[in-house]
Amino acid sequence: MAKISYKRHLAKTITWRILGTMDTIVISWIITGNPLTGLKIGSAEVFTKMVLYYFHERLWIRIPIPESKRRHLAKTFSWRFIGTMDTILLSWLISGNPMVGLKIGGFEVISKMVLYYVHERIWYRLNFGLIKRRLKKMRSKTVSTFKKQKIKSKDKDDQVKTSNFGPKIS
Repeated sequence: MAKISYKRHLAKTITWRILGTMDTIVISWIITGNPLTGLKIGSAEVFTKMVLYYFHERLWIRIPIPESKRRHLAKTFSWRFIGTMDTILLSWLISGNPMVGLKIGGFEVISKMVLYYVHERIWYRLNFGLIKRRLKKMRSKTVSTFKKQKIKSKDKDDQVKTSNFGPKIS
């Protein structure tokens, strides 16, 4: 597994929290009919979810499942469980109604899983904070450039061996 900097986990935490908070505010507003309640629930989640998500990322870096769609799905389900429990509890506490918490949590199970999977796939393609992957990519570009230059020089050699009157015989 590539060496990963803490900057990557912090950046993923922040980008995910922005997406997740927007989703929570909209769903809470729709379910309660009150935009202020949606903002309160979303605001409370900013703090609890950032802490939970950071530790979720730190835990998953130790799990020896290779980078793949399977790993991203497993992370999606584990995070969704943690996130949904947090949303249900916060929604219940803020609204005073356990059914509101369950409804918001229920809708978020679907919306957040889709958003989280897409977020994971995007971050998988980014090299930000992946030191070894970045070095490997740089090496492969260098080798690729070298091969292209070698092919170009070979083409030039072939051009030198031909003239306007046909190929030269050596």
